[in-house]
Amino acid sequence: MNTNALSRALTRTAVLAASAGLLTAGLLTGPASAAVAAAGPVAGRADTLAACAYYNGRALTVHGQRGDRVSQVQCLLANRRYLRWGDVTGYFGPKTLAAVKKFQSRHHLTANGKVDKKTWHALYYA
Repeated sequence: MNTNALSRALTRTAVLAASAGLLTAGLLTGPASAAVAAAGPVAGRADTLAACAYYNGRALTVHGQRGDRVSQVQCLLANRRYLRWGDVTGYFGPKTLAAVKKFQSRHHLTANGKVDKKTWHALYYA
């Protein structure tokens, strides 16, 4: 293999590895990645999760709110199949409230439907 071909092969491998790392780290997001996750598993492959990057904080998020914090909660819940992708709307309504309570209950948290620091931590790391 000549030097140019080897260089191109190494560059291609590095780009693929970097892309996979960004997805794993949760740095890429958008309708395309959400659509892939919504499509479900492909035969012989594990599910692909959407990277949730609407909000990067831990502020209290509760029923009735709207915005990026809510979208982040919804995305994380949809990745874990507590909420459907079609319900990722940015509005913390009854479906999101029920999903948060169910998630909290299953993770031994106070099931009050309020996304506090402990719930945020569990959504990211549990």
